[in-house]
Amino acid sequence: MYHLWQCPNPACGFRFPAADDAPGKERCIYCGTPTEQLQFPARPLVPARPSIPLPPVEVLLDNIRSLYNVGGIFRAADGAGVRHLHLCGITGTPTHPKLAKTALGAQDNVPWSHHLNGVAVGRALKEQGYQLWALESSPTAEPLFATRLPLGGPPLLLIVGNEVTGVDPDLLALCDKVVFIPMQGIKESLNVTTAFGAAVYHLLYVR
Repeated sequence: MYHLWQCPNPACGFRFPAADDAPGKERCIYCGTPTEQLQFPARPLVPARPSIPLPPVEVLLDNIRSLYNVGGIFRAADGAGVRHLHLCGITGTPTHPKLAKTALGAQDNVPWSHHLNGVAVGRALKEQGYQLWALESSPTAEPLFATRLPLGGPPLLLIVGNEVTGVDPDLLALCDKVVFIPMQGIKESLNVTTAFGAAVYHLLYVR
């Protein structure tokens, strides 16, 4: 459980949340004044988790070079309800300790497998009846938020590519659909972890 705390010094007023067992919360870290616990009902650190039906979604990570990105994707996959991560090529695995810094334990809950060749994995799953979608900017890509993934359809394999080179062209050739996230600013794309989180939550929860 956690409560809100505030510094009573009028020149400061620092306000922050802290878990009940967190050390150091009784004194302001900016001015040193003893802090006061605000009288709001304590809230649990872990919210209730509703049980809702989800379409079967697996993910293929095609040569993701950053272990921190892979760890972040594990965390988003765990939260969203992805049922398997296929880690392909140079994509790091949970056996590397750096991955845990961003996965924060999610790597122990999401099933995963490592494969040397992502194209071979994509081809094998397509032969098993999976539909393949790639998250990629291309001339034929559709806006992600104009798509819907219905319940009751075939399982989906969402393919996410390398931070620099994107999805392997031979994987793109296997895909039934390519989707992109619209960008309004000066950058052409989001960080791969951010893009994956937006995409997987949209696909799993928007009907």
